[in-house]
Order: sequence, then structure tokens, then C-alpha cells
Amino acid sequence: MNDTRQTRHEARTRAADLLVGLVKSLPFRERVVEGCLVALQAVCGACLAYGASIALHTQQPFWAAITAIAVTQHTYADTRNLSRDQFIGAMAGGLFGFVGASLGAGAHELLGYATTVAAVIVACWCVNVGSAARLGAITATIVLLVPMQGPLWDVPLFRLIQVVIGTLSTLFVSWLFGWGQRRITQMRSSQ
Repeated sequence: MNDTRQTRHEARTRAADLLVGLVKSLPFRERVVEGCLVALQAVCGACLAYGASIALHTQQPFWAAITAIAVTQHTYADTRNLSRDQFIGAMAGGLFGFVGASLGAGAHELLGYATTVAAVIVACWCVNVGSAARLGAITATIVLLVPMQGPLWDVPLFRLIQVVIGTLSTLFVSWLFGWGQRRITQMRSSQ
């Protein structure tokens, strides 16, 4: 099973490298157009996420917009995979950050902070989601170091909600852009 997973991972890595090589080989004008499309996709996802967070009265809605920008990728499949990693990382980072904060880790206790961040990275790798480790560490850092008011569980819960809003917004926008590109391609090929 690991051989199959490794083979798929290698095939995806090669395909991604080919895609990057293709984009880099595009003429300057086409790179500008692709860059504008990705920028528009990121901005639409971020605005949708920010607006939804404001409408839902979440604390610090800018985290949803940041998440939307962070997971925006050129294709829907890449956006979906990074969104999954972001969600898993937010879950792990929120949980470890909550436990670390409960034990006193944070801005005034550097060793506890470092231990918590290291623990979430190792845990993600141990359960075979190493791609979420960095994102889990970022979430744990937010939970432990961003000043908060209210109950201890507040920051991890709202951070997770904002990650969900940001990733769902970006997934929707990415799907919509992909659908639009397919429709345009179909219309051009039928002419």
C-alpha cells in the first residue's frame, strides 16, 4: 500500500513540475493573464471569506481571508488538497495549542511554546499528514501567541471556524473559475 501511495505521490510531483515548467515556458503576455486569473481567484475567495466571517460575527474575520489566500492554487484539485491540509493542520494546531495554553505555554513561556509547536509537527508526521504539519504549527502559534480575551477554547474554535470559512470560500471560487474556463473552452472548440 505504501508503494502505491509513494508511486501516486511521485506521479503527482512530476505532473506538478510539468505544469510549473509549462507555465514558466509561456510567453510573457500569457503569464500575465494567468497571474491575473490567479490573483482574481485569490481576491474573490478572500472577499467571500471575509464577508462571510463578518456576517457570522466571528472574531478577527481577517483570518478567514488570509486562509482563503493561503490555499488558493492554480487548479481546483490543488486548491482542494491544500484546503484539506489546512483544515487538518488547523485541527491539530488548535488542539495542541489549546492543550499547550491550558498547561501554561505561550508568549511568556518559551519552552512550553516550542514544545507545543514541535509536538504538533511530530504528531502530524506520525499520522502520515506531514503536509499539514507546517499549517498545524502556524495555528498552534496563533493560539499560543496572539493575545486573547475570553475563555481559553475561544481562539482555537474561532480559528477553526475561520479556516473552514476560508477554505470553503476558496473551494467554491476555484470550482467556479474551473467551470467558467471549461465553458469558455467548450464554446471556443464548438466554433
